[in-house]
Amino acid sequence: MDPKIVTKHTFDFYKSTFENTYNAMAMLQEQSQKMVMMCLDQTPSFPEEGKKAVQGWIKAYNKGSQDFKAAVDESFKKGEDFFAEAAKAAK
Repeated sequence: MDPKIVTKHTFDFYKSTFENTYNAMAMLQEQSQKMVMMCLDQTPSFPEEGKKAVQGWIKAYNKGSQDFKAAVDESFKKGEDFFAEAAKAAK
């Protein structure tokens, strides 16, 4: 089998694995956030400042996660462009 094809298949596998793993982690994080917020809302003695701090952490985590995903997506796009260019050159 052609090494270029094997490399492209490996690249596609890595991309698919990343997407699936990221989506699973995002779902887990979303459920965790809901649980934490539900617990905070049901605990009347928890200070309002603490709730705001937790909400700030959640917001910061979400922004960081989105930024990470965007950076990885950009890297995968560059990889796809490279393979498309290599396929054109091989013809």
